[in-house]
Amino acid sequence: MNCRFCGKTLTHEFIDLVNAPPSNAFLTKDQLNEPEVFYPLKLFVCDSCFLVQIDEYKKSNDIFDSGYLYFSSFSSTWLAHAKQYTDMMIEKFEYDQNSRIIEIASNDAYLLQYFKERGIPSLGIEPAEGPAVEARKKGIETIVDFFGGRLAKSLADQGKKADLLIGNNVLAHVPNLHDFVTGLKIALKPSGIITMEFPHLMQLVENCQFDTIYHEHFSYLSFMTVRSIFNHHGLELFDVEELPTHGGSLRIFAKHAEDITRVISGNVNALLEKEMSRGLNAIAYYRGFQKKTDQIKYDLLQFLIEQKENGRKVAAYGAAAKGNTLLNYCGVKKDLIAFVVDASPYKQGKYLPGSHIPVVNEEAIKNYKPDYVLILPWNIKEEIMNQLGYIREWGGRFVTAVPSLTVYGERS
Repeated sequence: MNCRFCGKTLTHEFIDLVNAPPSNAFLTKDQLNEPEVFYPLKLFVCDSCFLVQIDEYKKSNDIFDSGYLYFSSFSSTWLAHAKQYTDMMIEKFEYDQNSRIIEIASNDAYLLQYFKERGIPSLGIEPAEGPAVEARKKGIETIVDFFGGRLAKSLADQGKKADLLIGNNVLAHVPNLHDFVTGLKIALKPSGIITMEFPHLMQLVENCQFDTIYHEHFSYLSFMTVRSIFNHHGLELFDVEELPTHGGSLRIFAKHAEDITRVISGNVNALLEKEMSRGLNAIAYYRGFQKKTDQIKYDLLQFLIEQKENGRKVAAYGAAAKGNTLLNYCGVKKDLIAFVVDASPYKQGKYLPGSHIPVVNEEAIKNYKPDYVLILPWNIKEEIMNQLGYIREWGGRFVTAVPSLTVYGERS
């Protein structure tokens, strides 16, 4: 395999999670009796540009098909984040009814709905049909397609370039980085701004967030590597923010390199220096990740087996992609976790890929009264613990496995 950015042959293994089914390939009851396809889940790090990456074992157009069941609007935390971003960008850059906002991977219009409320023309680009249908119900024009040079040129030919081009948690999902960033350059107005958010590789490594690794995440990104990718295509990063979302993300602000109207923020050099001081530009930084990951696996299995042996009941909350990576690597099945609750009706009644644990609605927790609820999307654990706070009435407790096994609350 060659690096998808610089083309160098990859020889340094970052982690090997052996194999897994696609994390969002939920199963129907009938499909439980059919063969299930597992793909290798091994990452490499480039010793030239330090891009951490997986090969495209499963093609992106197969992942984001009609069966794709991730809908952003089911998280109140994420909706609040989107609303705050919208308000901040309008105040800072004065977007109005004469502006054009384009979001790539716009999902179910979780974000663009807030620009629409402010009367600002918005266009969504979403490859998965299901979320796009929901976006259109909210009155957001949505193109069902993958973004890249071809689509960007088509939009530009129609006079649909962006004043603000948004991409939240999409850069990691792109198998062809060069084509994607070429498209950003084409689709942006001369004085336009790009903002993108993505999980920060530094947080993944230092907090052992191995469960954020799955087949639809082709790249795992540091600021210095993203800066190099954008520079290569004539785009310049002029600001960056560190965010708490998804266990630690970056929000980058980019412009055309030839646009000299925007000052480069001191945040840019500050974060570059921070990454350098941690050693992200040296292969030694990426060693030892497998050992830390395996310890999380052993600790979770020990905990679940102990509860089983003592007659205690365990359920899980959040049929998230990261949860499927965790459960499949640890080999957890429904003998150790009775079910997983999820707020999305699109997932309820289905089964987790690989583990075949059933996905149910929240009433199951009230009826089953588990001793422990394992929170799989640990990045929104506060939201979930508030929502399910009633489990404390029967002595229930919450558990997270990443970055280390943690049990919350006291048993009564």
